[in-house]
Amino acid sequence: MDDPTYPKHPVGGVDYPRTMQEFDEWFSNETACVAYLLRLRWPRGFVCPSCGVAKGWLTARQQIRCAGCQRQISITAVTIFEGTRKPLRIWFLAVWYVTNQKFGGNALGLQRILGLGSYQTAWSWLHKLRRAMISPERDLLHGHVEVDETYVGGAEEGLHGRQIEKKAIVVAAVEVYEPKSFGRIRLQQVSDVSGDSLIGFIRQVVLPVRLF
Repeated sequence: MDDPTYPKHPVGGVDYPRTMQEFDEWFSNETACVAYLLRLRWPRGFVCPSCGVAKGWLTARQQIRCAGCQRQISITAVTIFEGTRKPLRIWFLAVWYVTNQKFGGNALGLQRILGLGSYQTAWSWLHKLRRAMISPERDLLHGHVEVDETYVGGAEEGLHGRQIEKKAIVVAAVEVYEPKSFGRIRLQQVSDVSGDSLIGFIRQVVLPVRLF
């Protein structure tokens, strides 16, 4: 756990399975899921939150025992997986399913793909994932970010160009990687397509570039 070559933090749009086949290859068992979660939680290697010692080992109960104070830290603590009795691989599959559906999926589809016996459980999982995806403390987008606006709603007769009455204007910002891969996305409804509205949205979701 104190290896200086500990894998870097996964990059959105890059360190992420794009197909179901890739998912099965990446997360074929619980051990692979645990290793991936460790990368997310401690991208520079484990550091004990109690004593600060950067050394520990993984126990059979998927906890890290600190080599300094001997405290055991759950790798799922303070995550959406905390307290779950389901394997991490099932949770990872749920995350993959929801983030790969055009409209975020639905509880019935989640129940079917996970083989859950209860629709209520699938509904609870789906909303837990959706809440996690819109955390107010999320990091700002960075790197190459593209921004565009679109209109949500049907055609409105008698209106031309950007004139609207009932349709909603939605602005989207997305991290773009090469070749042809995408990272995190931010969406927000705005009142108009003026420069003030668009620039205000960009300032809220994109990390400013330092020129000096």
